[in-house]
Amino acid sequence: QVQLVESGGGLVQAGGSLRLSCAASGSIFRLNAMGWYRQAPGKQRELVAAITSDDKTNYADSVKGRFTISRDNAKNTVYLQMNSLKPEDTAVYYCNADHSTVLTRRTYWGPGTQVTVSS
Repeated sequence: QVQLVESGGGLVQAGGSLRLSCAASGSIFRLNAMGWYRQAPGKQRELVAAITSDDKTNYADSVKGRFTISRDNAKNTVYLQMNSLKPEDTAVYYCNADHSTVLTRRTYWGPGTQVTVSS
C-alpha cells in the first residue's frame, strides 16, 4: 500500500501564490507519473498538471504559465507551485500517483487539500 498526503493549501488573495506538496509513503516500489487534479463545487474533477518519472510535464490550458509541477524522486514528493492565483482556481486539490511493482500497477489518491482564492 502507498499513502499520499497533500499539504500547503489555504486561503490566499487573487494574484497570490501557494505551493502544494504531496508526499508518498508506505511500500513504494516505483512511482511512475504523478499529478495534481482539482475539483470545484458542482464540477467534475479535472487534471491540473502531471509529471512523468523522467520529468516530462503536462498542464491544463487554464493554468499554463501560472502553475509549475515538479518532483523530488529521492523524497517521493511532487510539488505544485501556483502563482497569479485566480478565484476560479478555488477547489480541492488532489494528488495522484501511478505506482507499479513487478506484478501490479495501481493509481493512488490523496485525501485532498482545500485551496481558496478570494477576489
